[in-house]
Amino acid sequence: MKSPLLLPALLLAATSLATTASAQTVGGAPAAAPASAAQPQAQPLGGPVVPGVCLLSREAIFANAAVGKAASARLNELTRAAQTEVDAQRTPLETEARALEGQPDNAANKQKREALATRWQALQQKAAHTSREIEATRAKALERIANEAQPMIAQVYTTKKCGLLFDRGAALGGNFANDLTADVVRALDGRIQTITFERERLPIQQAVQPPAAPAQR
Repeated sequence: MKSPLLLPALLLAATSLATTASAQTVGGAPAAAPASAAQPQAQPLGGPVVPGVCLLSREAIFANAAVGKAASARLNELTRAAQTEVDAQRTPLETEARALEGQPDNAANKQKREALATRWQALQQKAAHTSREIEATRAKALERIANEAQPMIAQVYTTKKCGLLFDRGAALGGNFANDLTADVVRALDGRIQTITFERERLPIQQAVQPPAAPAQR
């Protein structure tokens, strides 16, 4: 029995608090994708500053603020602990499966294989449940950071005399002088450096039983 990746969503969730954070910069234009050797690099559009129109990258705030980095490190720690939990139960199942390989297909061994398959399925369900708990933990941490950042965003927005605020990731180009991201990160760092949290615990989802077959007349 080959062991599949038990916690794919869990590991993906723990990579970062924001999935696009690694591609974000704190201030200025978004990080450009590397140009291929066959294509010349596009020239920045630039242009005049548009008064009252401001930009912000929430992903860059989560990635660069001290509280975001601390939360990401804590989430990785919880993920590793959860993976260790699952691995501790997976290892004996794999050992048992290897011991049954090549054994005669008699009634006793058939019963052992069926019991092993049942335990393996239960472990897969536990891993999926753990993955959902890690994702819920990530979402709650992001919500807490967003709530802490909102007053800072409002403060910088007012200071810069903004009239409109757009997601920086949606801008194809232009003058990014009114990007509020770096100022918000500095303000947030002055307000909070870290948060503490534990893994969220969700109710166990019961497996849906297939409907019973109609009685034969």
